[in-house]
Amino acid sequence: MGFLDAILGRSKPVRPDLDQLFALPSAAVTLQAASGFVPTGRGSVCFASVEGGAFARIQEEARSLLDGSVEFTQDAYGYTWLLVRHPPEDVAGLVNDLHAVNTSLEEAGFGPQLLCSLVGFREEQQRSLALVYLYKRGTFYPFAPQREGGEKRDNPLELQVRAMLGDDLTIEKDLTRWFPVWGAPGL
Repeated sequence: MGFLDAILGRSKPVRPDLDQLFALPSAAVTLQAASGFVPTGRGSVCFASVEGGAFARIQEEARSLLDGSVEFTQDAYGYTWLLVRHPPEDVAGLVNDLHAVNTSLEEAGFGPQLLCSLVGFREEQQRSLALVYLYKRGTFYPFAPQREGGEKRDNPLELQVRAMLGDDLTIEKDLTRWFPVWGAPGL
């Protein structure tokens, strides 16, 4: 960071640390013990779509890497989601697959297109929750849609989860960066 950046208040961007994803299995244990939320066995990676042969090759590599247990979808905003499924008790396996996909995309030069990864949870009252990893910030945040449907968030639950997992995950401090991920596969 240069002198001019310091004067103008610009900061150096945080380098993504995909190894932080490996903290999710212990966070899942904490979450289940503290609130009853259990993993769904579903997780996803979101990235901006890119056209071309190299990107199609990466998609095929992801399919072969994950033994075909992967689905690609596109949301209403034009982002591509890669959904991975595992048995609910295999959070570590799910995280390994999400890490492998993110790493493959990054190594192929698609790091700037990576947006986030998430792991889904549900509790006995059927409330949904996702722990979202922001690729460009290197931080996590909880996302909890309200049960009634529509696009409303359960903000009190999100803040409770933030307090529960503060020792397990690097939680995003800037609440304005806790973006909603409506309809995300894996949630």
